[in-house]
Amino acid sequence: MAILREHIQEFGVHEDGRLFRSSRGGVISIGTYCEAWKAARTFALTPEQQASPLAARPYDLRHAAVSLWLNAGVAAPDVADRAGHGVDVLLRVYVKCIDGGAEIANQRIDDALAA
Repeated sequence: MAILREHIQEFGVHEDGRLFRSSRGGVISIGTYCEAWKAARTFALTPEQQASPLAARPYDLRHAAVSLWLNAGVAAPDVADRAGHGVDVLLRVYVKCIDGGAEIANQRIDDALAA
């Protein structure tokens, strides 16, 4: 969050709320965005992760965010609302993206049975 705050303090946001924009204030082209995404992936991921489909597309960030919210225990209706769609879409599309959820679910079930 500190990096995000520093960026906003230095560059501000566009009047429509966009964080990133072209030098003329326009929308960043998909080509520029994809180039930046590839560079970020190379910087942030191990060689094994880079060779995998993990975060292969910029859109995968949406899946990562929704999965994070679900893994954090945010209720499905709230996650769906934040993502801008219904619970049916959330459960059909995004629930498959959750990584490591089985262990957390097993622990929650054990905790509930022990109560």
